[in-house]
Amino acid sequence: QVQLVESGGGLVQAGGSLRLSCAASGRTSSSYTMAWFRQAPGKEREVVATITWSGGSTYYAGSVKGRFTISKDNTNNTVYLQMNSLKLEDTAVYYCASRMTALTPYQYWGQGTQVTVSS
Repeated sequence: QVQLVESGGGLVQAGGSLRLSCAASGRTSSSYTMAWFRQAPGKEREVVATITWSGGSTYYAGSVKGRFTISKDNTNNTVYLQMNSLKLEDTAVYYCASRMTALTPYQYWGQGTQVTVSS
């Protein structure tokens, strides 16, 4: 079992920045990939960024590339999402998730943290 707890969401003006944190506990050594997803009202959940625990390989959705940065702290079992140049369309509930291998679904999820970007 892996437990994930997100923090750092809030209200920010367009163009501003926020940093989300995801603290992992439990069998974190078995996690292969950590990811940030988001779900806006009336829309499907979408992947925002991913990072592998070991090598640190990253992936970004096209809509956030160049504005968001995913990073990890293996010592503290924490994954971060630095969000810069925020846009209105970034408003969503952001979720942290983990999976055991590159081929398995994301099995563990956090409770989500709300990010609201205002004009």
